[in-house]
Amino acid sequence: MRCSSCSTQGAAWAAADRMRTELVLDALHMALGRQRLDDGLLHHSDRGSQWASGDYRRELDQRGVICSMSRKANCRDNVVAESFFATIKKELIHRRVWTTRASARNAIADHVEMFYNPHRRHSALGYISPAEFERCYHNGVTTILAA
Repeated sequence: MRCSSCSTQGAAWAAADRMRTELVLDALHMALGRQRLDDGLLHHSDRGSQWASGDYRRELDQRGVICSMSRKANCRDNVVAESFFATIKKELIHRRVWTTRASARNAIADHVEMFYNPHRRHSALGYISPAEFERCYHNGVTTILAA
């Protein structure tokens, strides 16, 4: 899962039975295909081998994306993503038993696309949804008043 730190929006995801470079490349390609690529885009991740792989780093370099990695054993460096994952687990994943990986993947995709991004309000965003925050940001709105 990729998360936009500008808006906390879930930007892209991929699912597989193992954490491999291809998995994170799939999520990166989805994110880059969905969002404008601003100059100086910073990609932050933990130090997992999939993020540190030569193929993944080359892809970031080719797209002009600046790579940033957390310090060793410091989850606070990636607090936006960690918060996103905790929320998804609390609101969706831990509320039921998943019989197949496909059903879990589909439910997560639906939750992110149909609820979390367009409707879930966030106190850090002035109590508007991530999608609304990004619309305001890209339209040059600098002041957001909570409804």
